[in-house]
Amino acid sequence: MMKIRTYTELMQLKTFEERFEYLKLNGSVGVDTFGFDRYINQTFYRSTAWKKIRDIVIVRDNACDLGMLGYELHDKIYIHHMNPITVKDIVSVTEYLTNPEYLICVSFSTHNAIHYSSDCIRKVERKPNDMCPWKK
Repeated sequence: MMKIRTYTELMQLKTFEERFEYLKLNGSVGVDTFGFDRYINQTFYRSTAWKKIRDIVIVRDNACDLGMLGYELHDKIYIHHMNPITVKDIVSVTEYLTNPEYLICVSFSTHNAIHYSSDCIRKVERKPNDMCPWKK
């Protein structure tokens, strides 16, 4: 039985690496999650309920990767289900779908690393104004 991951527990972890270790799944690329039922999760991700909770999670996490200040996301933001969802979760509308306690902001590379990597991805060290060349 898999341990249920929660936002409350994740926020107790102080480093990006610790948060990554808490969330990683060690899955395999190419292993179906929804298979022929993929249309079900794609319909859910286009729903008003998902779009609303997505915005709430982005604001709560300050648009930061794994909710870590200093890891601001300047590209597309993904909302990761900390506990993998299933067709049954969507059809039964379980709390894992839209409860912020089970969701976190991530980048595309962090999302893929959580699902398919055994190693933590390393972030580039940021410096003041490095994303604002006109302020240098």
